[in-house]
Amino acid sequence: MNRFFFLFTAILISAGVLVCRPAFSRETGDPETEYLRIRSLAFEGDYATAAAGARKLVNSYPSYGDARILLGRILAWQKKYDEAAAVIDTLLATDPGNPDALSARRDISLWSKENSPVATDIRAGYSFDSFSEPYKRFWQVFKAGAGHRFDRGPAAAGLNLGTITMNDTLVTELQFEAEFWPKLSDRNYAYLAYAFSPGKYFPGHRAAAEIWQILPQGWALSAGMNYYHFDRNIFIAGLSAEKYITGYWFSLKGYLAFRNEAARPSVYFNARKYLNDTDYLQLTLGTGAAPDEPIDIQTDIERLSANSIRLAYYGFLTKKLSVRVGTGYSREEFRKGDWRNRLEGHINLFYAIKMK
Repeated sequence: MNRFFFLFTAILISAGVLVCRPAFSRETGDPETEYLRIRSLAFEGDYATAAAGARKLVNSYPSYGDARILLGRILAWQKKYDEAAAVIDTLLATDPGNPDALSARRDISLWSKENSPVATDIRAGYSFDSFSEPYKRFWQVFKAGAGHRFDRGPAAAGLNLGTITMNDTLVTELQFEAEFWPKLSDRNYAYLAYAFSPGKYFPGHRAAAEIWQILPQGWALSAGMNYYHFDRNIFIAGLSAEKYITGYWFSLKGYLAFRNEAARPSVYFNARKYLNDTDYLQLTLGTGAAPDEPIDIQTDIERLSANSIRLAYYGFLTKKLSVRVGTGYSREEFRKGDWRNRLEGHINLFYAIKMK
């Protein structure tokens, strides 16, 4: 009787295994075939089914990196950016040099910024720039404006009030400016800007255009041109290479300023540490004659050379209020062999009046 019982139990178990094995195979199958099936679902727009399938595939084959990258991208296409980043970061923790994972992580970071929950904001800011050689100069700019996120990209417009104090003489003037960051494709975006001022110290006209090309493995390139008109026309060309590594962004950018029939170069290095998908700390080191930020006063173009360092922070204080604050120091050659210390600082506040 006992032998019959054990034999019957063995037959049932064997039958169960035989019955369950095809079912298990149908569920997971060959990982490559399943990967292609899930990817097709995602490309067809069935993100919910694709995400569920990708999760099963990752759970069945934890070391299958392509499946994890696919899951991260599907989650990002669903605008679940934090979850998508966590999936990719899990892979990068064990395979930090994976080029496809690095590329996906950069894309997720860019998409999260492009899809900010803020639709419309009002903004205000203050900046100063000062030196004391060969005369005392204290330049301040008060900013007020608004921004809106259109389907093609964010745009902003505002009014700047500049005040300059030179040897106890105060002058005040206005500048109007507009900026636009259009998305050209999934791999290209641009920056366009124009400003006008009837004053003496702001440039009468300022225009800028720059375009970025996103490359694999977390790389990007950009090229652009800045134009300023004071008492003469000034052009500054820029070319940069950028690299995103999990939680960090690095940029090396060269400038060439054309003025007085001469070309003066400069180079700037930026290192940014992301605290999350939006907040970051940034360090900037630069050397050369051409400034790396938009010129807002004529004396910026008079320097012969400079070595500079800047620190900046950007982050959300509340769900609707964000801040950008920074400070900098330059050792600047204003005449051949004569150098001066130059200090600068800024703070800008952004408040969302409409969320998506």
